[in-house]
Amino acid sequence: MSIIPVIVSGGAGSRLWPLSREAHPKPFIVLPDGDTLIGKTYARARALAGVENIITVTNRELLFLTADAYAATGAMPVSNTFLLESVGRDTAAAVALAVVHAVESGNADAVLLAMPADHLVLDEEAFGRAVQRAASLAATGRIVTFGIVPERAETGFGYIEVDGESVRRFVEKPDAETAASYVESGRFLWNSGMFCFAAHTMLEAMEAHCPDILASAREGYRRGRRNDSHDRITVEVDPATFGTAPAISIDYAVMEKLEDAACVPTACGWSDVGSWAAIAELVEPDAEGNRVIGETLLEATSDSFVYSEDRLVGLVGVSDLLIIDTPDALLVAHKQNAQKVKAVFNRLRDQNHEAAKLHRTAHRPWGTYTVLEEGPRFKIKRIEVKPGARLSLQAHHHRSEHWVVVSGTAKVVNGDKEIMLTTNQSTYIPCGHKHRLENPGVMKLVMIEVQSGDYLGEDDIIRFDDVYGRS
Repeated sequence: MSIIPVIVSGGAGSRLWPLSREAHPKPFIVLPDGDTLIGKTYARARALAGVENIITVTNRELLFLTADAYAATGAMPVSNTFLLESVGRDTAAAVALAVVHAVESGNADAVLLAMPADHLVLDEEAFGRAVQRAASLAATGRIVTFGIVPERAETGFGYIEVDGESVRRFVEKPDAETAASYVESGRFLWNSGMFCFAAHTMLEAMEAHCPDILASAREGYRRGRRNDSHDRITVEVDPATFGTAPAISIDYAVMEKLEDAACVPTACGWSDVGSWAAIAELVEPDAEGNRVIGETLLEATSDSFVYSEDRLVGLVGVSDLLIIDTPDALLVAHKQNAQKVKAVFNRLRDQNHEAAKLHRTAHRPWGTYTVLEEGPRFKIKRIEVKPGARLSLQAHHHRSEHWVVVSGTAKVVNGDKEIMLTTNQSTYIPCGHKHRLENPGVMKLVMIEVQSGDYLGEDDIIRFDDVYGRS
């Protein structure tokens, strides 16, 4: 039986701020074991029996970050297709894109497995067995969801009431008393947000229950820009047509309207890793119940979680705290309020604050840059360029730049000149000059960039040529 995993990667992971940002969201957070959620999801999909193709639906700006995360897994290669949204329209539209792609590619009978990119599964053998059961049900024409056998009365998840392998109803996140009654009854499972179906079955269900979403996805796909390369297929979905799709979940659009939805129960060590309390559970506690990542000094402290990237954090005489320290933002919260971190993120986003969008280290297709210091009329960055990579040919209206090579070799276009720079050499780029940076070597290129000018925002850029299609 042919199974095509569909990895759906969207959302900002607002409850995991300040580590999760819009440009570096939850799936890319490095977990205590050194892996990322999206990397684990990809490896889990690749390990399923018979998988030869994987579809990923994600934001266009996250394509290269996603491809790097996949490559880092070391999983055996498969055929990868990326369906790239310019604007997120929730899971119903994302699933519709994957279904349209499968049908248009001649795979209408294939079984698709829709998987969020930011969930954790600890027991992959149990997950694999559940997938095989779901696929067999999907082959009979049913749309299948996965219900997680509850470990506790949880108010942060939706529930599915089941009768055997048939869905009786979907219910919203309950209060504590209702959640306890659900678990005690034995009839309710956590809603995992994973689904399995034949492409043609979901197509017919969407035509019946959400034809507007399907139509927007179909036109967005057909009018999109397709590129076939040696290692991937990408389809940049047309934003004008796809953007008309209502932004609702697949649960609301389809699942709750079905009369014969199926559910496969599974106990596979599943977690949506939806808060800092959930991240803390991945770390072994000390004798006082504290869990720490990074250099931490604790005195008379208990049941607290500390994450620190690059500096010492000291706690004295406190308990039940979440301390998340990043180079440009610090979060302090009581563990009972872990779910309320989203409110802080939303306020920053509403204020158009940079801390909601970017880390001081930002990832780009060619490498990374880190803002070391900034002030009125200046900004200092550390730039790392991958071997063989190059930035776009570009210019700026409001700033000049000075580049100093720390290590490696830089090939630089500066106006009408092309020069090679090595360690301790530099070049000055006046405001308005066309310029490009390239790493022609086999080692990482590291540079310091000093910007000066009236406006130093990242949107002050004109691209004339770009190998990553951003011009």
